[in-house]
Amino acid sequence: MALYVGLMIHLGSRGRRQVASADDFAVARGAYGPLTLAVAYAATAASGATFLGLPGLAYQFGVGVLWVGLLYPVGIYIGVMLCQRMVARFGNRLGHRSIPELLGDRYQSEAIRIVASLFSLMLMFYIAGQLIGGLVMFEVLLGLDRNWALLLTAAVLGVYVVLGGAHADIMTDGVQGAIMLGIAVMVGAMFATGYGANGFAEMVERLEGLDAHLLLAFNPHFGLANSVWDLAAMLLAFIPLGLLPHLANKLWALDSADKQNRFVMYAIFCGLAFQLLVFGGLLARAVLGDGLLQGQMTPNAAMPALFVAVFSPWLAGLLGAAILAAVMSTVDGLVISSSQVFANDLYRRSLAPRWHGSRTEDEIERTTLLISRWGTGLTMLAATGLAWMLFDRNIILVTWIGVGGLVAALAGSLVLGIFWKGVTRTGALSGFAVGASVFIVLHGAVLPETAGLGAAADVVLGWLKSQAANPYACTALGELAAVSTTVLVSLASKSLPAAHLQQVFDG
Repeated sequence: MALYVGLMIHLGSRGRRQVASADDFAVARGAYGPLTLAVAYAATAASGATFLGLPGLAYQFGVGVLWVGLLYPVGIYIGVMLCQRMVARFGNRLGHRSIPELLGDRYQSEAIRIVASLFSLMLMFYIAGQLIGGLVMFEVLLGLDRNWALLLTAAVLGVYVVLGGAHADIMTDGVQGAIMLGIAVMVGAMFATGYGANGFAEMVERLEGLDAHLLLAFNPHFGLANSVWDLAAMLLAFIPLGLLPHLANKLWALDSADKQNRFVMYAIFCGLAFQLLVFGGLLARAVLGDGLLQGQMTPNAAMPALFVAVFSPWLAGLLGAAILAAVMSTVDGLVISSSQVFANDLYRRSLAPRWHGSRTEDEIERTTLLISRWGTGLTMLAATGLAWMLFDRNIILVTWIGVGGLVAALAGSLVLGIFWKGVTRTGALSGFAVGASVFIVLHGAVLPETAGLGAAADVVLGWLKSQAANPYACTALGELAAVSTTVLVSLASKSLPAAHLQQVFDG
């Protein structure tokens, strides 16, 4: 574990030597080839939710969780394939450093840029979910007190990200992704051989003896994926996920537009391979029994607890470092994209032209870089406090408190706006507000018991209320509302200038 932490800080120091400007810190534009960037992208997308949250759900609910593991990478990379060319081309041409900045220029609207950047701070829940994963690793493998484990995770991340920014993010994620890939394949082999459970057949018998529902494709107790609607909602929720700020900014780091297809191909392979970790949760249930459902540790600890149970301590620590890599590889990208809210979207694009009009561009860039580094540290502090408050929640569910709202909000303005020239400034703002509001109302379970409009309305309201615990369903409904609103309002509002649209879409 010490060697792993030392390696991350070393790579952060190397990254610092490549940071000559705020643009280098934010996106490392055009600096990496398709293989390195694809492994880093897939590692960032996978996160502690894949290496701890999904196995934790599989430990609790069994085979039905495989739907999440399959649809997650499929949805993300469908979205990336559809949108990467437009995002990369337009963003590189105008030097964008964040998705909110891209949206602001797409719609010639400072309001959209500021609203999108501030709302993207909901990803703080995403960061908190990953910090919980790091906390679990240090707590289970090293026996650290929960508070010290959380502080250690945050400190390691804070040091190397503040040092190297996006370069440190991509370099560390590339190394971490390679480690994660090896562990995922190993866990798949462990499951196939029933390692630690006296063979595959014995493992299946143990699972059936513990709970027959564990072997069902649709576990009635697993509310996230027990119907066709749940699966469709899950896929819809995942498609825009690859365009979240901490992922989309990596598209600008690719060294050549001609290599985009290779980048996506490599990333899909890695993303699908990472999902072998779901099988680790099933093996953990067979080996450990119901202990994590009854003891002090949560099901989030299924993977590290399995390693401790079946391997010698040094090997368990080595494998645990790989899971910690999954946590770190997502948080660093999230923290950098969150710091750009303050440094780029608010200061460089909005405040500097008003307050520092007499400064040279180089002076503004130096201030932007300074704010990026301070913003990174402050983001880590805020997320650490949030993680401490949400420790007992499943990592995936904590993550989707923030992800769902932002994905729903961006469905109309970003995803639809990339393909359809007809999206107007008013339509984009309206769709953003409606998508976010629908997710918050549904997932926050604030709908009334009855609409008072008749039996049919009450049935619809009752069904909507039943979706509150499922963040994927709430996200999908928010996306549908956002896209519908964006289309309707755009058709009824003033179009953007034709010359601007030609510049956006045709260059």
